[in-house]
Amino acid sequence: MSEVTVSSKYQIVIPREIRKSMKIRPGQKLSVVASEFSIRRVPGRSSREMQGFLKDFDGPDVPEFEREPDREF
Repeated sequence: MSEVTVSSKYQIVIPREIRKSMKIRPGQKLSVVASEFSIRRVPGRSSREMQGFLKDFDGPDVPEFEREPDREF
């Protein structure tokens, strides 16, 4: 775990090893998620990076639907 200091302008510097491991680039937007005891920074992904990421996702395993025969009156 790394420690950072908040500046008088409420800015922080993300440590180099974290920037490299998360491939954070200058100008990249990060989402900030706050909970009761922590703040998390989540790197945003561009639409180009997200393109096709669900291509191989088949969805949840759902049993095949069996149709009932039509009723005759």
